[in-house]
Amino acid sequence: MTQLSDGVDTLTVRIDDRVLTAVPDYVLGVIAVPAVDVAPAPPAVSALLTAAEDALHAANLDKAGVAELPGIAAWREAYRAVGVNPNRFPCAAESIARRVAKGDRLPRINALVDLCNAVSLGAALPVASCAVDGLADLVVRPADGTETYLPLGAPDAPEQPEPGEVVYADADGRAHSRRWNWRQGHLVRTDLGRHRLLLTVESAHPGGRAEVVDALGRLATVLDGLSDGTRQEAVLDGATTSAVLRTAGPVGSDSGSRS
Repeated sequence: MTQLSDGVDTLTVRIDDRVLTAVPDYVLGVIAVPAVDVAPAPPAVSALLTAAEDALHAANLDKAGVAELPGIAAWREAYRAVGVNPNRFPCAAESIARRVAKGDRLPRINALVDLCNAVSLGAALPVASCAVDGLADLVVRPADGTETYLPLGAPDAPEQPEPGEVVYADADGRAHSRRWNWRQGHLVRTDLGRHRLLLTVESAHPGGRAEVVDALGRLATVLDGLSDGTRQEAVLDGATTSAVLRTAGPVGSDSGSRS
């Protein structure tokens, strides 16, 4: 299977209690966009990414300096708390920050991926765009070892996450990430074309909720210029562990049903 089916109107996003037991400060911010035409990045998005890269270049950080950025340092501890070695498997934010800190530029992919990378570099938090066409549920939970994960760019080489490994999973036994946010899966990749999207921002440190909300705001401001402005937001944490988001048809700007 290389793509998700279509035809669902809502997406339930949830954090499993076992994840919050291991990392009590975990916060997941999400923006659901029912329909957006993903295109190459316009000049405004390209400028945002270039500015974020330039700022990190100017900070003159080495690998250790990147690891000490507060948001990234907290993710290193979160990975250790769930049994992952962050030196071998750095979180998504650390991976791209390391690359830029060496003086490199990130590859330009498209408007949504480039926007997420720009916000991630600025916030030092994992930020991702996921195409959720056809998905009805997505849970951040420990894997049981039976899930199927299709690697990004290599869907014909399926993998099985290790038991206990934190993944984004659906009710059909598919894992859409490895080692929490270390790698995204092929089925939810954001490529060119029309998609239903879920943008995510994650923090793992005390007080991180405010930074997640700020990052969501930066994403939303740019999204207004890339779509018709229809979107729905939610912020999940230990107090609010789930949200039901509309991913088809008109939605409001409220945070949806929560529990």
